[in-house]
Amino acid sequence: MKKPAQPRHIAAQMVSRVLDRGESLNSLLGPWLARLDDPRQRALAQELTFGTLRWCYRLGAILNSLLRKPLKKKDGDVHALLLVGLYQLLFLEMPPHAAVSETVGAVRQLGKEWATGLVNAVLRNAQRQHGALQHSVDGAASARWAHPDWWIKRLQQDWPQDWQHILEANNQRPPMVLRVNASRTDRSSYLQQLKQAGIGAKASSIPDTAISLQEPVAVDSLPGFSSGLVSVQDAAAQLSASLLQLESGQRVLDACAAPGGKTGHMLESVPDLGAVFAIDNDARRLLKVRENLLRLQLDGELIAADAADPESWWDGEPFDRILLDAPCSASGVVRRHPDIKLLREAGDLQTLSQQQQRLLSALWPLLASGGILLYVTCSVFKRENSDVVRAFLDGHHDAAELPLPEQWGKSLAPGRQILPGEQGMDGFYFARLSKA
Repeated sequence: MKKPAQPRHIAAQMVSRVLDRGESLNSLLGPWLARLDDPRQRALAQELTFGTLRWCYRLGAILNSLLRKPLKKKDGDVHALLLVGLYQLLFLEMPPHAAVSETVGAVRQLGKEWATGLVNAVLRNAQRQHGALQHSVDGAASARWAHPDWWIKRLQQDWPQDWQHILEANNQRPPMVLRVNASRTDRSSYLQQLKQAGIGAKASSIPDTAISLQEPVAVDSLPGFSSGLVSVQDAAAQLSASLLQLESGQRVLDACAAPGGKTGHMLESVPDLGAVFAIDNDARRLLKVRENLLRLQLDGELIAADAADPESWWDGEPFDRILLDAPCSASGVVRRHPDIKLLREAGDLQTLSQQQQRLLSALWPLLASGGILLYVTCSVFKRENSDVVRAFLDGHHDAAELPLPEQWGKSLAPGRQILPGEQGMDGFYFARLSKA
């Protein structure tokens, strides 16, 4: 009879697929965690997966020092399981006997009995040399900061005074942040509901719709979540709706809209907008937008198309407001998606910046005279942010930069940048442009 799956085996499978196949956690988490019936086991598997990937560069350096020779490529699952085992011992500080024995047991679920002795020996050795191992790898920047070398160098170039802070913030567990549906309730009232439900929370400093939880919880346990009283969205992402200066009757475009958090927030903020169009080039991701709007009891016009090809979808009527949440490296949300550090490559920045410039140029003619376009990314790399907007402004004399609030972020030329961890927020870039 086949033994039921266990958390360490599931975690190792997900880590292996990220490392060896380049798959993303977004696509892996649901199917793999569903193999565990116990919610506590699912939570452990998720913690092991996220933590191992978050510290993968450091754990990999430590593992290399413990192995006499590298494992063969076909044994990537054993390699991943060793990383998971090291994470338990060196970062979670689990009882060694439990961490070692359970991880060795997971080897058998891989069907690789020959590796049980190896895994046991490596983890026992790591247990004995805990402090020395941590110190021994600090000489390599990628191991010291748990990021790829190219990423570190880029941050040192872009943010010479802040790069260490950015890297440290990226390696922290992120807070769970909620957005209160202002069309249905207010923050004070919802904080009281959370208190009555026994969920610790506090109001975020900005914006006035954001609430930060003391500990993450299942969304089903949030009062009124299923009926749309609240959504999960980082505070930085919640700034977009107010920065657009929305007004009744306006025609609004949310380009690259999936999964629809900002679409919903705009409709919550000004319920009597003239029309809101949400476009995304991935029809499957657009279904998530529809699901979110249905839960919020809101409605918008959803379009599955390439935003950079207006001829295929635009009806010719200008938009008063355009939100361009541009595809990017997502380098500002690594604390929520640690697999990004392992999936991105230095060359991606050039490809992404070209795509961002293409989107900006394609959408600008769709903006009405006097209208506002908000350019947003969840990146901290200037090549995707101020460099892109500066080049656009240089080539479009009917475009002008509008000032942004100074109580958050760092001023760039143009735009403002929130760095990861600042005021508890994710890393986001904003530039607000008006059409003369």
